[in-house]
Amino acid sequence: MTDLKGKTLLISGASRGIGLAIGLRAARDGANVAVLAKTAEPHPNLPGTIYTAAEEIEKAGGKALPLVTDIRHEEQVAAAVDETVKAFGGIDICVNNASAIQLTDTLSTEMKRFDLMHAINARGTFMVSKYCIPHLEKSDNAHILSLSPPLDMNAKWFSGHVAYSLAKFGMSICMLGMAEELKPKGIAANALWPRTTIATAAVQNVLGEQLIRMSRTPEILADAAHLIFTKPAGEFTGNFVIDDTFLAEHGVSDFDKYRVDPTSKLQLDFFVPDDYPAPASLQAAE
Repeated sequence: MTDLKGKTLLISGASRGIGLAIGLRAARDGANVAVLAKTAEPHPNLPGTIYTAAEEIEKAGGKALPLVTDIRHEEQVAAAVDETVKAFGGIDICVNNASAIQLTDTLSTEMKRFDLMHAINARGTFMVSKYCIPHLEKSDNAHILSLSPPLDMNAKWFSGHVAYSLAKFGMSICMLGMAEELKPKGIAANALWPRTTIATAAVQNVLGEQLIRMSRTPEILADAAHLIFTKPAGEFTGNFVIDDTFLAEHGVSDFDKYRVDPTSKLQLDFFVPDDYPAPASLQAAE
């Protein structure tokens, strides 16, 4: 399988950033994309809505279905899955991209923020996947992908932001367990994570403009995700993929095209384990 023509993707958090980039990459193949996000009206600090995302996807060559969905609410997730199947006849790929972040230490983290991060990240990933599985079973090459990190139990990934790390690693634990559980059904479950920070509006709001210049664009994750989706589900599952290493293994050598500012050093992202070094020839995280 080399492209996603005619395949249906359901993507949470797809109105902008990484989720939209994954949708656009699939759309260029002629895929169908269900755009799930809360943003129906323009946000004062974050560009894009589900409707502008859908327009971009259709201009790129795909078919889009914008669905207002807060993945904290079970009835909304169930309805979005039903609407996707009604519109496109099934679901081949489930992408868990929606995420909430707050990098505060234990005493500084309000419980409402703790609950929000867990409701969206870990619980949301579990629930969106759960509702997609009965439809993924009918696909000839079904994939679940979460934008979440390798499971590295090093204290440095938790200290200073325990609540966020718990919620984010919860997404990865879902993939670890589902990969094994869903093997008999022919459904792959994998996780994808960037080596460097990614230039999204959310990152800019949390970490600032300087970090954006030291980041790569969402397209690096979109290209890596596309490679995952075109692999046989029965053979490629239970993996924790780092974007540039995975792309390099598949012949990609030009990583400068993903840099926001070629004159700036790249900033390593959280959660990249020490035993996941960048391929030496790339000097990817200089």
